[in-house]
Amino acid sequence: MSRRAWLLFGALSVIWGVPYLLIRISVREVAPSALIFFRTAPVALILLPVVAFRGQLPQLVRRWRPLLAYTAAEILASWLMLFKSEERLSSSLAGLLIAAVPLVGALVARLSGDEDRFDRTQVGGLFLGLAGVALLVGIDVRGATAWPIAAMLAPIVGYAIGPRIFNRYLSDLPNLAVVAGSLAIAAIVYAPFAFSNLPAHLSTEVIWSVIGLALGPTFAGFIVFFALIGEIGPVRTTVVTYVNPGIALILGVALLGEPFTLGLGLGFPLVIAGSLLATRRRRHVTTGSSVAVEVSGPDPRM
Repeated sequence: MSRRAWLLFGALSVIWGVPYLLIRISVREVAPSALIFFRTAPVALILLPVVAFRGQLPQLVRRWRPLLAYTAAEILASWLMLFKSEERLSSSLAGLLIAAVPLVGALVARLSGDEDRFDRTQVGGLFLGLAGVALLVGIDVRGATAWPIAAMLAPIVGYAIGPRIFNRYLSDLPNLAVVAGSLAIAAIVYAPFAFSNLPAHLSTEVIWSVIGLALGPTFAGFIVFFALIGEIGPVRTTVVTYVNPGIALILGVALLGEPFTLGLGLGFPLVIAGSLLATRRRRHVTTGSSVAVEVSGPDPRM
């Protein structure tokens, strides 16, 4: 990957590692449907006037079908099921299950004949990263009944196909417009459920957690997310889900005084190594009339 791609990858790993802590705090007092509304509506209200001023709303309206499909995959179903699952599952098990996203993305790419499909080295990196996540977070099966585990299939599949929908049908649109449109759709869909589940009281800690979710992982996260898709493609972008649990645990150690475990010391290096292998881009090298494929690391020209 290029230097810019690595910077985007690192930034997104941190930005999307934070929600594990913030969601853990927020769902104590806010229902999942209300949390989705409060996470999306403020950002949509800020961005939509900007998009309208730039004359980009007609472009969104013309692409309403793929925009709706993208929003359904990435937000509507995924966030609701993830938030509901985390009411029952431990955050460690949820993080491990979400780490299956790159494997699902690679499977979808291979079945669809996409040129972005992984080779053997990259698939090996995916499994190495998954093993690292297993060591990193451990397997805490408390609350792991059939329902919450089945519900996690929604974000796993949604996070795998969402980037593909964006890359195929929406990548030529301004990223800010896509963010505004998708968040507006999510806010409209969940508004009735949110207002019927308003909490009677919110602690200061929860209020700041909800604000942090809206401004950080939602607003900044999607901007970086789309930029990374443009750099390394939709399948390799999903590898960021390997690093997110590690970032969350590191933040827990640094900010909450949580213990530094052996799993953290052994698992996180495996996650990084797996991510490096899984995100290595194949180069097509022309030799005469034949084309050879070479797997390379970061582009030395950048």
